[in-house]
Amino acid sequence: MAWKSKTRSLQVFDTELSADTVEWCPVPDSHDILACGTYQLQKGGGEANGTPSRTGRLYLFEFQRDGAMGPPLAELQRMDMAAILDMKWCHVTLCERPVLGVAAATGELQLYRLSDSQEGGRSLQTLCSSEVGAERLALSLDWSTGRMDSSDMRVTCSDSAGCVSVFSPADGALMALSHWKAHDFEAWITAFSYWDTQLVYSGGDDCKLKGWDLRVDPVSPAFTSKRHSMGVCSIHSNPHREHILATGSYDEQVLLWDGRNMRQPLSESPLGGGVWRLKWHPANPHLLLAACMHNDFHILHCQQALEGSGGACPVVASYILHNSLAYGADWCRLSLDSPAPCSPPITEPKESLAESRGHLRIQYESPTASFDTSLEDDTGQYIPEGPATPTTSPTSGPAVNPDQDAPSLSCLLASCSFYDHMLHLWRWDWTPDDTQKESNLC
Repeated sequence: MAWKSKTRSLQVFDTELSADTVEWCPVPDSHDILACGTYQLQKGGGEANGTPSRTGRLYLFEFQRDGAMGPPLAELQRMDMAAILDMKWCHVTLCERPVLGVAAATGELQLYRLSDSQEGGRSLQTLCSSEVGAERLALSLDWSTGRMDSSDMRVTCSDSAGCVSVFSPADGALMALSHWKAHDFEAWITAFSYWDTQLVYSGGDDCKLKGWDLRVDPVSPAFTSKRHSMGVCSIHSNPHREHILATGSYDEQVLLWDGRNMRQPLSESPLGGGVWRLKWHPANPHLLLAACMHNDFHILHCQQALEGSGGACPVVASYILHNSLAYGADWCRLSLDSPAPCSPPITEPKESLAESRGHLRIQYESPTASFDTSLEDDTGQYIPEGPATPTTSPTSGPAVNPDQDAPSLSCLLASCSFYDHMLHLWRWDWTPDDTQKESNLC
């Protein structure tokens, strides 16, 4: 069966500060809530020791399905705070309310509760926080509740000192359960196995992917993989398929794994640009969203790889309207039943950075001070990020063989990019050719 795939931009929002993370709320009755986090290095911070300060802002939005006369995202709240490196909603309620976890540049794991405001709307309120370590940045976090199971609610957090911590939220506080040195350099990412929440994964700038068994003292990993050739910066356990894990790296590869055999990945898909974030679809076990830094946002179809055929996963959709580093991306769980609106005309991209005003001194940036001072041309002048031509194109792969009797898909997504400080709301429609109606085409 042939399928038609199309993406449509619905809204663009200027976050003013550099945007690096977006998260839709997975809790029922709050699927219309979107959080966006930002990170800004203030080089003239004025601190006595000359250390630059890192500031950020947390935005809270509500998706308004029937807002025909205005933009679909309505801003509910903005909170100025320390720079945000990562955010994740707990998949279930905590104290009967949705809770958002934030990894902050202050080295803290912070929790915020989504509450009803007196004006009838919704807003985030501080719940609690815990320091993961002194003189470090909290870089990523993940909840153990990925299968919507609240029986073992914990949160893991990684930091710039290469450590991983595990906490338990209880009685309005975060109780530290374990803390250990996991990597030689920055521990870019940590994640739970949603099927065995005693297993925590981590990836670091030492190019290693590791697994940790929390039932024993984590002095040594349960496994170590050196399959990635550069820093490992994204990990996501598949909430629909047991043992399945996706990892991404600065080496521009997405690897799919069967957790029972970590010696060799199931598949390897070159996407280009450095894979900063990966998100499995909330309902379809075969769709994987990738934020690829210098090479936009892509949706992979992983069915054939997961069934053992090997080979790269084909890209079934791409969103290419951002003009800077593609960092944050997430699926919304709301269902979209109406036909997709027509997109505005796509303008020609600006000339690439390499063609216009010099080149970057390093190829890949990371959300710490190491990249905030590196975006310079040959004369030392700051260059705003432009859409550089990727050196590696996402693989088109073989023809996609969709799930038998699979229905059409209409998905709402959000993505954000760094130096142009933009949040995009967009829609993806995936429709079998033989049921595509001419009247639905724009």
